[in-house]
Amino acid sequence: MAGKKLMKGNEAIGEAAICAGVRHYFAYPITPQSEVAEYLCWRLPEVGGAFVQAESEVAVGNMLFGAASTGLRTFTSSSSPGISLMQEAISYMAGAHLPVVLVNIIRGGPGLGGILPAQGDYFQAVKGGGHGDYRVGVLAPSSVQEAVDLMILAFDLADKYRNPMMLIGDGMVGQIMESVEFPETNREDNDPIKSDWALTGALNRKPRVVKSLFLNPDLLEENCLLLEEKYKRMKENEIRYELYKVSDKNRLLIAAFGTMARICQTAIDELEREGVSVGLFRPISLFPFPEKEIYAEAGKKNIEKILTIEMSVGQMVEDIERCVKGRKPVEFFGHTGGIVPTPNEVKDKVRESLGLKK
Repeated sequence: MAGKKLMKGNEAIGEAAICAGVRHYFAYPITPQSEVAEYLCWRLPEVGGAFVQAESEVAVGNMLFGAASTGLRTFTSSSSPGISLMQEAISYMAGAHLPVVLVNIIRGGPGLGGILPAQGDYFQAVKGGGHGDYRVGVLAPSSVQEAVDLMILAFDLADKYRNPMMLIGDGMVGQIMESVEFPETNREDNDPIKSDWALTGALNRKPRVVKSLFLNPDLLEENCLLLEEKYKRMKENEIRYELYKVSDKNRLLIAAFGTMARICQTAIDELEREGVSVGLFRPISLFPFPEKEIYAEAGKKNIEKILTIEMSVGQMVEDIERCVKGRKPVEFFGHTGGIVPTPNEVKDKVRESLGLKK
């Protein structure tokens, strides 16, 4: 798809996966991400691929395990309750060192909640979500173009670390239409990854085993330590973040990710025209989290406090507080339930935090 295209976020995510070489997609429909499956059900056959709609998200997780075990690039997309149903399989795939990409277009919760945009799955994504000592890499786009770019990156990182990667957005990222451009690529996924672990047939070699079961406690601990070493390497090499209008004039630093960061940028631009200088720290990799970077920004003398703004009850606040280590006060503002904070609400909260008149 050469040149720029006007596409809905969910459809662009599907096309980005094709650009990354994906020819195997397993999913179950759920709002607000069903357009990924709708798009790929006709698009994948055009490139020699296939979409299998499973009977449930539990089945999707196990299909992903099987496909990833063969070294093929594979992924799924879902929304909050669907990702919850996959947690057992995600833990298995992490324990078995399998590269796979998962997309969560977050809706309001808990429970079935609602279908409007939210960011309440932050804990689930960055703290593991399932059982055991494991993590998934987490990337958070704030635009359709960035969703495309990060999708392609997610597959590369999944292969690099042999670990599940997750792209988290929300209903706004999934439903908004924007101009996007896809990279030229010739990658074909018909040819499995050449590796010493993939299950590609054992006609001319010894059999291989892909598993997450280790009944010997010493072997299980060894596997957990291998995972932990992997996560340390991710922390050293895969930090991604953006600073917006950060300067020595800022008295306050906003921390926000995804769609909420875009809304905060609008508020920051409008405040700047009113003579109020505010900067934005936007983590793009939520795991690994840019810990040293937010610590450094919080240490600047001109910064009086950090204001975390989210479409949740404040889940990222815990990571900001942990990373800032008491250098500056951390405040929170946000909405949940699918209510999206407006630029005017953000501006009012900034003025309140700085002791300015509204």
